[in-house]
Amino acid sequence: MASELPVDSLEKVSFEVRGCPLCKLFKTRKNAVPGEGNHSAKILFVGEAPGKKEDEEGKPFVGQAGRILDEALSKAGIKRSEVYITNVVKCRPPNNRRPEEDELSACRQYLERQIFLILPKIICILGGTAYFSLLGGQSIMANRGKIVEKDGKKFFLTVHPAAAIYNKSILSTLENDLLSLASKIRDT
Repeated sequence: MASELPVDSLEKVSFEVRGCPLCKLFKTRKNAVPGEGNHSAKILFVGEAPGKKEDEEGKPFVGQAGRILDEALSKAGIKRSEVYITNVVKCRPPNNRRPEEDELSACRQYLERQIFLILPKIICILGGTAYFSLLGGQSIMANRGKIVEKDGKKFFLTVHPAAAIYNKSILSTLENDLLSLASKIRDT
């Protein structure tokens, strides 16, 4: 008798992320943040890592950057309930520092599985860390608003909502980019 291979699912990925010990971040987290949203989303948003509020609640983009993202999505006519939101790193780095390479590597398998299971039409990269981690890119500002194709997937590049907390002029950049993304997703 052949044994059945376990079927992968977003629920299984979430369960594994919540118990993950693959890097040192598991020692300092309150909650791992696997991601959440529509399992058949046309758009998958990928940020850097959970912040303090996300670590407390175990949900992505629920703090100040999340409110900025929600407002920009609303202005673009994109409902949060229609998308899936996650990060390249699933646990909060201490003091909100940038994730280190070993932490990015440890979480990569989870993000790859999420992308495979959701099969989004466009993966929206939020900020430089996600850009570097997913595409090896260097300057998000030089490439924001563009679609990049790699390995049969389409990636849309924009700034991270948290950048608008410290630089208010970036808010209009994010809003304009998401308007462009909404137009591009309607055209696909």
